[in-house]
Amino acid sequence: MKRHTLASAIAASLFGLSHSAAASALIENSKATLDTRNFYFNQDNRSGDAAPSYGEEWGQGFVLSFQSGYTEGAVGLGFDAIAQLGIRLDSGGRTSKADRSRNPGNLFPLDSNGRAADEFSRIDFAAKARIANTELRYGVLQPKLPVLTYNDGRLLPQTFRGAQISSGDIDKLKLTIGEIRQASGRASSDYDDLRIAGGSERVDRFRYAGGDYVLTENLTTSYYFAELKDYYRQHYLGAVHNLALGDGKLTTDLRYFDSNAHGANDDQRAGYGASGFNNNGEVDNQAASALFTFSQSGHSLGLGYQHLSGNSNFPFINNGDGATAYLITDSQIGKFQRAGERTWLARYGYDFAAAGVPGLKATASYLRGTDVDSAVAGADSEWERDLRVDYKVQSGYLKDLGISLRHASLRSEVAGQRDVDEVRAILSYSFVLR
Repeated sequence: MKRHTLASAIAASLFGLSHSAAASALIENSKATLDTRNFYFNQDNRSGDAAPSYGEEWGQGFVLSFQSGYTEGAVGLGFDAIAQLGIRLDSGGRTSKADRSRNPGNLFPLDSNGRAADEFSRIDFAAKARIANTELRYGVLQPKLPVLTYNDGRLLPQTFRGAQISSGDIDKLKLTIGEIRQASGRASSDYDDLRIAGGSERVDRFRYAGGDYVLTENLTTSYYFAELKDYYRQHYLGAVHNLALGDGKLTTDLRYFDSNAHGANDDQRAGYGASGFNNNGEVDNQAASALFTFSQSGHSLGLGYQHLSGNSNFPFINNGDGATAYLITDSQIGKFQRAGERTWLARYGYDFAAAGVPGLKATASYLRGTDVDSAVAGADSEWERDLRVDYKVQSGYLKDLGISLRHASLRSEVAGQRDVDEVRAILSYSFVLR
């Protein structure tokens, strides 16, 4: 929809509304929550020469979210707000301190003297307009799409700034189109322009469009296109199918990405490179994967395979401070996204509600990647093991308190990748304010 057309529609919608009626509609259907997260992070690099090799931090996070209702009329108007605050409870010394025993900077931004900040915060707003089942949002965004997914693996979640239109007006089809201008870091109060791993120059435009179509009750297909200015163009095809097998269910998750150089990256201009092997800095990657998960009586067993071809690593927006890639191999530590890499994975989970303990869940995953393109003989494999236990209190004064314990180990022969052991302990609670 053109900007002047949307503006005219909004003006017409507001014309017949009194200020009190508009305000009433906004507030009556509004929602407000305060999410709290107490996060302990421990990372031990078990190989490599850089010292210290140890990071340990502890912090308290708060996320206050407000979603208004919509005004009445042909075009409903509203706004959302999200305020975030991270408080340091413990951290390492200054990065400039020679005899420090641990490195800061995993959960918190660093001050100019190399010390973890005492606190960091940001507040964002989004204006929104709705016509039937089509919604326009302008401002803060947290997309969960194959071509762009926000990261929530630290004290505070990642956010983006831009505009997005999503529509469900066509039966069984959900369409999304958007443009992102900037991204926040997980441990930052600021917003920056965008880049990928291997690039140093930042750009201010990431565009995407696509949709999900429910072909049958058990089959959903997806197609998305994305373009990061001067870096890459990417096509995504996906399908998710559910099949009843006795008392259980088999879920098949198929994904395919085709990513190629665009603009300055295609021209091999300095600063716009992409990580890879003998790729001259150009984006050239195809990622195909299949994940089969069988669930029954609280048990779930998943087996998957992913093959990356082309000379570059899998490209996705990554400003260097943590990001999520929509790959079946995106794990607690590694992503297994290197050029040529072939990865097998196995995953087992159990929901203890089936054994009479509701709220308790446990998962274990193992991934092994091989055939990484490398100039060093034998430096082409890695593996990761992830263990996780989650519990949500079901009753009493602590009802809905969440506890999550996570342990991961990564061992790698790939040049430049250190062996890592990592522990995360998270307490979370949500206060429903409205």
